[in-house]
Amino acid sequence: MSAIEGRRVMVTGGAGFLGQRVCRALERYRPRDVFVPRSAEFDLRESAAINAALEQSRAEVVIHLAAVVGGIGANRENPGRFFYDNAIMGIQLMEAARRHGVEKFVSIGTVCSYPKHTPVPFREEDLWKGYPEETNAPYGLAKGMLLVQGQAYRRQYGFNAIMLLPVNLYGPGDNFDPQSSHVIPALIRKVLEAKDEGRPFIDVWGSGSASREFLYVDDAAEAIALAADRYDEPDPINIGSGKEITIRELAELICRLCGYEGELRWDGTKPDGQPRRRLDTTRAREHLGFAAQTPLTDGLRRTIEWYCRRR
Repeated sequence: MSAIEGRRVMVTGGAGFLGQRVCRALERYRPRDVFVPRSAEFDLRESAAINAALEQSRAEVVIHLAAVVGGIGANRENPGRFFYDNAIMGIQLMEAARRHGVEKFVSIGTVCSYPKHTPVPFREEDLWKGYPEETNAPYGLAKGMLLVQGQAYRRQYGFNAIMLLPVNLYGPGDNFDPQSSHVIPALIRKVLEAKDEGRPFIDVWGSGSASREFLYVDDAAEAIALAADRYDEPDPINIGSGKEITIRELAELICRLCGYEGELRWDGTKPDGQPRRRLDTTRAREHLGFAAQTPLTDGLRRTIEWYCRRR
């Protein structure tokens, strides 16, 4: 039975980079209504605002995408804010959803919840086998608490809460602010600006040896819609491409796609973050029938073209 068809759905963060795509992906499942609480009207850190959003939407399904996020630099500068805002939003929202009789709650977690030295590929059962990488541990643990909360609520209240663990997302419409962007938009902006100014080199954080896995945002939205509609189990599900690339290889690929021929200078005084990231995506394939469709080169090309049109 569909969890979405004919239901009222509330998507927190639904006006954002990922959220807009999720709202579009949900249309295929024919919800009765999709309500997006905007932060200017509903501050989800405040319980009164959460209750107002649930009362106005009369939501039967909640997809919680809203988050305070950023790259390594932003995580290092705002550990307290990243912990508190993400934890308080999720914990209060899930409790209020339970009290309002919401039928299904979909939490969007993060690959940052995994231990720093998780064996590669990351398997969901390894989630609690160590402490996360220090620079983004406050964010990762705040998100991880929603898995604990959802499983506890399922046992005590029979509350249908699920958790998805996506890798780093990218695509058109991403955040290109140099103070808070993730690695792909940060590199694209840096490379294009260096090309425009004729600079012979660019400085890049870290050694370039760390690896990351990336998922095109439209693929992520499809996975979330699939899970909201058909997944009802307590165990978390990794959402990713299952493929990794080193930051050095990524930077070289972006330079090539942007037509920049300058030198990459690696700043080893800056942190690499987690040494490697690649997910085991078996559970997503088996339970959701999901596999990423967008090759990294194609997704990067679309992202670069989008940014060039709008910068």
